[in-house]
Formats: sequence, structure tokens, C-alpha cells
Amino acid sequence: MLHQHSWPVMEFDDNPVAKLNPTHFSGDGFDTDQMVITFFPEVIDKLLLAGQIRKHCVIPGENPVDIYKFTDKPDVLVTLGQVGCPACGGNLDLFNAMGITKVMFCGGGGVLVKDLEVGQILVVDGAIRDEGFSYQYIPASRVICTDPAVTEKITDYLDKREVSYQRGLVWTTDAIFRETPDRIELRKQEGAKIVEMEQAGCIAVAQFRHFAYGALIYSGDDLTGEDWDGRKWRSREGVRYDLVQLCSELVRLI
Repeated sequence: MLHQHSWPVMEFDDNPVAKLNPTHFSGDGFDTDQMVITFFPEVIDKLLLAGQIRKHCVIPGENPVDIYKFTDKPDVLVTLGQVGCPACGGNLDLFNAMGITKVMFCGGGGVLVKDLEVGQILVVDGAIRDEGFSYQYIPASRVICTDPAVTEKITDYLDKREVSYQRGLVWTTDAIFRETPDRIELRKQEGAKIVEMEQAGCIAVAQFRHFAYGALIYSGDDLTGEDWDGRKWRSREGVRYDLVQLCSELVRLI
């Protein structure tokens, strides 16, 4: 049923069936229900070179999606995410239609608080919804939260492994060049620790389709000062590699 509103983005239709559905493209599906989505292409290259993953399949289309499988964990798939909620969240909906019901996401984002050093892991508790995609899956709200039961499984595992992390909200935006000082300050007041571009949409898809989803975001560039500081965050190869390996373990537990 469509709930009308004066602003189109606030209109929500709870009908799970659309004219075009992910099942139209799901084919025979995957032979497992577990997937890691990462934004670290150099890690994929390193894992391939070391024989730790192998090409499993390619989802065809104008922008083909390569799917890999861990050789020592053949029940776990891994793929590169695409930037922004429509691309990343849309693919996530398709992956679910192909049989994926457990997903761990690992990426990076811009730091909004000073106590997050570069490389620090943030376990995502939820996202401030400053984008449009998530409103097509979940009714309008300022914040969308991850499943607490899934998040607790993640933090329990990290605690046992003595992995340092923080928990908190992220700010999901569609517009990387519109992170203005006033907007940043407001998001900080609301509790956001990192700004990124996918979490609100991915969490919304997981809630709408009823599957397990967790996310680890590592602290990247710094937006806390008067000027932006890149902090060479994309060069943190050890952190990025370890995050993918960590998520390949976590996805089997959530």
C-alpha cells in the first residue's frame, strides 16, 4: 500500500512486489548464503594472487559484477561493492534474491570525531539517513539501526579476539562534495562518528528482505579540522586486508 505524502521521497509503499524485481535477474542463484562486500580492490587482487580466493561467477549486465569464493572457506563469497546506496544497495537486494542471507560489509569513511585514529574500526550501530534510496525500502525516519542481535555477535567475536573497535552511528550521504561545516556539526551532534555513502541503504534492504547484515567501517580521511586531511587512508593495506579476512570469519557467525 502506498502511503502518500507531499514530498515524494517521504512516500512509502510496503508492497514487496514491484514491476521489476531482483528475482527477474537472480537466475539459478548461489550455492551458499554467506557473502562479504568490500571496497578494497587491492585486497581482492592480493587474495587472488595468493590463491586464497578464486573467481566463482560473473553477474552479467552493463556493469558486470565479479563474485569470488574463498578457497579455504568455500561457503563464503566475496565481491567488490559499488559506490553509493543505489548501486551497492541495489546489488545487495539482488544478492539476497540469489540466496544470500548473511552479509558482512567492510569499507572506509571520513572521520567526524577526533578520537578515531586512521585505521580504527567502527562497528556500525546504524545510519543517519541523508540519502534517498533507503526511503524506498523502509518508512521515513531520521536514523535506521542495524539488528542488535547481529551487532552483538560481531562485538562478542571482536572482544574474544581482542580486536580494538568503537561502536556508533554513521552518516550516509549521497553528496560527497556537500559535506559542509554546518552539516558536519549537526551530524556530530546527532551521534555520527563517520560519514560514508552506503550504510543507510544496505541496512534498509536487509530490514526489508529480512536477512542478517553487519558492517565494519575503518576510519579514513579526517573532517574534524579546519581543512580536510586525507591521512593517506587508502594506503593502509594491512588494515584493509585484515578487515576482509575478519569479515570472512564474522559472516559465518551472524
